Amino acid sequence: MLLGVDLGTSSVKAVLLGNDGTMIAESSIAYWVQTPQPGWAEINPLEWWMAVAIAVKSAVQDRRNQVTAIGLSGQMHGVVLTDANAQPLYPAILWADTRSSEMLYAYHAIGADLHAKLANPITTGMAGTSLLWLRKHERDIYAIARWALQPKDWLRFRLTGEVATEPSDASGTLLYNAVRDRWSFTVIDALNLRSDWLPKLIPSSSIAGYLTPEASEHLDLPPGLPVVAGAADTAAALIGTGVVAPDVVQLTIGTGAQIVSLRDQPIADPQNRTHLYRSALPQQWYTLAAMQNAGLALEWVRDMLGLTWQQVYTQAFAIPAGCEGLTFLPYLTGERTPHLDPNAQGAWVGLGLHHSRSHLMRSALEGVAFSLKQGLEAMTATGIRVPSLRLAGGGTIEPAWQQLLADVLQVPLYCSTVAAASGRGAAILAGLGTGVYRSITAVPIEEMNRDRVINPNPPTPDLEAAWHRYRSLYSPLHHWKLNL
Repeated sequence: MLLGVDLGTSSVKAVLLGNDGTMIAESSIAYWVQTPQPGWAEINPLEWWMAVAIAVKSAVQDRRNQVTAIGLSGQMHGVVLTDANAQPLYPAILWADTRSSEMLYAYHAIGADLHAKLANPITTGMAGTSLLWLRKHERDIYAIARWALQPKDWLRFRLTGEVATEPSDASGTLLYNAVRDRWSFTVIDALNLRSDWLPKLIPSSSIAGYLTPEASEHLDLPPGLPVVAGAADTAAALIGTGVVAPDVVQLTIGTGAQIVSLRDQPIADPQNRTHLYRSALPQQWYTLAAMQNAGLALEWVRDMLGLTWQQVYTQAFAIPAGCEGLTFLPYLTGERTPHLDPNAQGAWVGLGLHHSRSHLMRSALEGVAFSLKQGLEAMTATGIRVPSLRLAGGGTIEPAWQQLLADVLQVPLYCSTVAAASGRGAAILAGLGTGVYRSITAVPIEEMNRDRVINPNPPTPDLEAAWHRYRSLYSPLHHWKLNL
């Protein structure tokens, strides 16, 4: 059996996969992102360590001696500063963090030629910008740190005692030459950042180390199990849902949302509307539209309104499309695609006495759907054809929500039946790295439920009007804030 561990933003998932591709067990343990100041998003990595043990033990139970390898996936862009023994020196700064907005000027100052090597827009929450902030505000810690690691790479360090990273995570740091597929030391030098704390690069499906006695006791697994390098969560999810060739565009909704299309060439967006990252497979990249506020925004609204998830769907979808003039902007942590604005803020616009909490909830769902539509427009503007979307992620299981997404995006949605796609992808990478599977084409990918297609309804005047209201609001609110 193969064990996949997915270190997500709000929870860790452990997935136990049979060698024939069947899902044996899955477990999820939640933790909470801390926001000690407005715009900050961080967590003590030791909370991950404790949650991983609980999730793994729950998934494996009495099958510990049947586990043959471990693979990892994890949230992208964050940074964990550690000493030489994997002890965190500072809370992990996560992808949703916007504290480094003051440091973006340093990237823009390096010039267009060096910027082009990164093949990505410059934004907050990336390891590079967060390291610039740490250099300025936490000088002592910056000076003594031995390693600057991505979240799942820190976890692997704790599991194996070995330090490494792989291309799919490294390419999301703003310190990586996505075209040449290696660390961009010219950019690192231009930023005057340290390069000695960046780990070596190894293939995503290679064995990175073996479970130490300490880690084996922590997880209640046999010592010496091979631990494969793994992949960033989006790259792992593509493998987990069987998207391994450039003929499918996938929309994944979790804490954030991503629209992804694989490429066999590293083609960057010249207008920096979308990102370009390495996949977990050799000589393969993907274009990504990243919306930061999907499940994160919906969970915040749900909690603020005091609703259960069942009440969310029951009450919100009793309200007519367009919410009788109410519009929600979901930018609670800034936004990437298409605005690249770390200072963007959320808002309800058009409130009246006739609006109820059900209107507020419905408008939040519509607002997130509209943000995805803008991401889809950014993808198609780069030349990517999107005749349909594969829909995946834990935030996509409610049929009424799926239908709203289809109606807003105006493309058929094929709903993946694969659960815990990133964890599943991590387990598959463990199988590739240890010879259980000879190649990606030999992996028994669970057949997608293609019968569960959600076709869009024809556009309605109310939903069209709501979309145009939504699209018109960002710019005036942005300029209003700048003039305060």
